[in-house]
Amino acid sequence: MKKEITQLGLVILLVFVSAFSAKAQTNDTIPERQLDQVTVEAQKQPEDLQKVPFSVSALDAEQIERQNIWNVRELRSIVPNLYFANPGDNRNVISMRGITTTSYEPAVATYVDGVNQFGLDTYFFTLNDIESIEVLRGPQGTLYGRNAMGGVINIKTKKQSERLTGFAKVAFGNYGLTRASVGVKTMIKPEKIYFGVSAVTEGLDGYYTNLYNDSNFDKQRVTNFNSDLLFYFNKGWELALNFKSTANRNNGPFALAPDPDSARENPFVVNQNATTEMVDNTTNTSMVIKKKWENLEFSSITAYQTNWRYYREPIDGDFSPIDAVSIVNNYGKDWNTNKIWTQEFRLAGNSDRLNWQVGLFGFSSDAPTRQGIFFGEDAGLIGSPITNFTNISTNIQGSTGLAVFGQAAYQLSDKFILTGGLRLDYEEKELTVGQELDFGAGDPMVTQPDTTGTVDFTAVTPKVSLAYASSETSNWYLSYSRGYRPGGLTQIGSDPSQPPLFAYDPEFSNNFEIGVKNFFAQRRIRWNVSAFLSGISDVQVPALILPDAIVITSNAGDVTSQGIESEFTALLTGNLVFDWNFGYTNATYDELVLPGEDGEVDYSGNKQIFTPEYTSFVGLEWTPQFFNSSTARWFVRGEWQAFGEQFYNLENTISQDSFSLLNAKAGVTGRVWEVYFWARNITDEVYVDYAYNFGASHLGNPATFGGEVVFRF
Repeated sequence: MKKEITQLGLVILLVFVSAFSAKAQTNDTIPERQLDQVTVEAQKQPEDLQKVPFSVSALDAEQIERQNIWNVRELRSIVPNLYFANPGDNRNVISMRGITTTSYEPAVATYVDGVNQFGLDTYFFTLNDIESIEVLRGPQGTLYGRNAMGGVINIKTKKQSERLTGFAKVAFGNYGLTRASVGVKTMIKPEKIYFGVSAVTEGLDGYYTNLYNDSNFDKQRVTNFNSDLLFYFNKGWELALNFKSTANRNNGPFALAPDPDSARENPFVVNQNATTEMVDNTTNTSMVIKKKWENLEFSSITAYQTNWRYYREPIDGDFSPIDAVSIVNNYGKDWNTNKIWTQEFRLAGNSDRLNWQVGLFGFSSDAPTRQGIFFGEDAGLIGSPITNFTNISTNIQGSTGLAVFGQAAYQLSDKFILTGGLRLDYEEKELTVGQELDFGAGDPMVTQPDTTGTVDFTAVTPKVSLAYASSETSNWYLSYSRGYRPGGLTQIGSDPSQPPLFAYDPEFSNNFEIGVKNFFAQRRIRWNVSAFLSGISDVQVPALILPDAIVITSNAGDVTSQGIESEFTALLTGNLVFDWNFGYTNATYDELVLPGEDGEVDYSGNKQIFTPEYTSFVGLEWTPQFFNSSTARWFVRGEWQAFGEQFYNLENTISQDSFSLLNAKAGVTGRVWEVYFWARNITDEVYVDYAYNFGASHLGNPATFGGEVVFRF
């Protein structure tokens, strides 16, 4: 911890040095280079980032390229108080400001090209041909709805081009990393029809070795495809058709050590007898219709998302070389699928002092799952009285929802803007569960007849903010917003003597935020600072039950989360850029009572899980002028990421101490070509990226390095 504090002190010193250096510029002249104005659509309408009355981080296409953001989880620490954890199967467990993904209902909503990536199984994590990424921190329920309690990640891919343009990229790295991407955009009919297509494929031999057969354990391949067709009609009508798909193959989705200490002492080693390939196919089809008038805009977004995820062969469930437990879920395409329809209508208008928007959102979701737990020859070693049988669970879940929302911003005076919004959600869920025993001969024996339960929820999520422009370069704001994550039904386990279903309540949060957004030194410094206080009630927490391999969700208690955030960017010289983004979160349980061996135990005061105490990101980029020419531009970039202590179980007995990572990138860009060399986690820091509540742990990536060649036309 002392090391982290020392490094933090150096960062603060650099901040003051850079501020002093910039202030020393001659005030009578305009500097040759200034920080650009950043336009975002955080409130679903274009506006200046510095005038949005809540915390927003924005990255453009060049920043995404320079920082090697190939996967959304690489945004962690770049955005203050944002953290991604990878269990090993390429799902992202997201935490923001102490609000974390603890069930299949995400804590942070992800939007790609205006479409809500509805759940953990249906969003896209591999990035390619990205125009911008916006991260909205704090509850965004009014405009974005359910599961935006922690915030929103808004991703936009690159759209139309007035001429034929394209790119091709090839990257190589250690551990067998290969990545190739291509894209083409063109105009089919001038000012009428545009078409674009892009694809990326990424492969990895794997970081882990399986001692059982001395082989690479987590060999992976992911392929992502994206296509757009845009039509512009007379009188301001616009139609956009989009199709996205991802095919993910992973030969080691659960590369887990028994506990964090074992993971650190013997890094990137497993010993499992049941190996398989995970198949994970996701598609997203959308249609967007827009109509613009002088002061009015109508939009309709229709989307259909699917996901099919299964293991070709049984996967190890005891994480050991014995034949005790394995998980079976390859029961055909009718099972282990998610199918989701969403529809949003929105009408927005503006006048001299008033901007407003109203809308209607609806969805329908269908998710039938079937999973078997096979107890093999060695099942007696874990206490099973019989062997060579499969306990099969079915879980058929459906849900529907409808919401109406509205928001308006009124300019009270030249300096004050008042914004208010309200959303009303209604949602209904149905879950049918059943269980069977299959001994491999004849029909399975029913141990739990199909049981169906239904629940419904209503939520009201208001939002209000007051913005004050104290000067042309300083904007203050104070806001309140309410967040909502729906409740549901959860299967308890395989014990037929216990009730098969359990209902858990919705999770709500009340969030207060105050902040200021500034430009200094003739727009050579941008410094945005905020403080927040959140009260979260009926917090939903998961628990993985073994050997059932069932995740149950329950309401554990109430959490208070408070913290600060700072985003600082300075042009130290015309060719040297300094960034420091810092976030601190103190998220503790006000009330938390859990069952123990001798009865209930009070864990009030414990920390929230998957929430680092702090995140810190320092970036320094230099473009040396003496190397540059009319045909080539060089750059060198270094990054330092730091993360505070975090916990993985509610008892706070499984944790990861603070750690830091060093990254670097250098390259040269020409008119139509680019060459890069990069390295991540240069010091080969060993740290636990994710741990289950019973201790099984997955490590973060080791030191990686490689190069990339880009050609554009």
